[in-house]
Amino acid sequence: MKTCVLGVLCAVILVAPLAVIAQEPAGVPEELRNLTSEQANHTAFTFDHDMLQSAAGFLNDGEGPPMRLNSITFENYRYHEPAFYLPETMHALVRSFDAAGWKHLVDQHASARDAATPQKPLTDLWLHFRGPDIDNVMVLVRGVRQVSVIEVSGELRPLDLVHLSGHFGIPKVDSGAVMVPAPPGR
Repeated sequence: MKTCVLGVLCAVILVAPLAVIAQEPAGVPEELRNLTSEQANHTAFTFDHDMLQSAAGFLNDGEGPPMRLNSITFENYRYHEPAFYLPETMHALVRSFDAAGWKHLVDQHASARDAATPQKPLTDLWLHFRGPDIDNVMVLVRGVRQVSVIEVSGELRPLDLVHLSGHFGIPKVDSGAVMVPAPPGR
């Protein structure tokens, strides 16, 4: 059943216009393309509002009011060689989000060396709030040979992020992970 639904969603993606795209600060696409010293193969797709409405039953699990999502965008950058993440480009990415009022959460156990040449995937999470609700989320997962970017736009409660995990390629929330607010400028 899930395979059939995934096939239908993929078919819809190919023919539906990508009308609503998650908002991100200026300069972020360029910073993501230049995040490493390696040449990347890049793929991206977006689930727009109509596609997400069709899949609403899978996301809400009957718990609480439905999420009001505008879009979910996925980007993957794959590298032929292990990537070296350029610290100055990562800092520019962080500054772009900070300047636009986003809150940055990072894995508290990542050293500077691991940030440049990770041996296991590292996750950065940016949240943008409108009052008590979250209106945009960006997840950046940096691995040895791949970067995944997931952008979610819409009106979300913090608990909604847990409900989204494990769906549409969004990583499942790891109960052992400890995410903490990033220090200023990081």
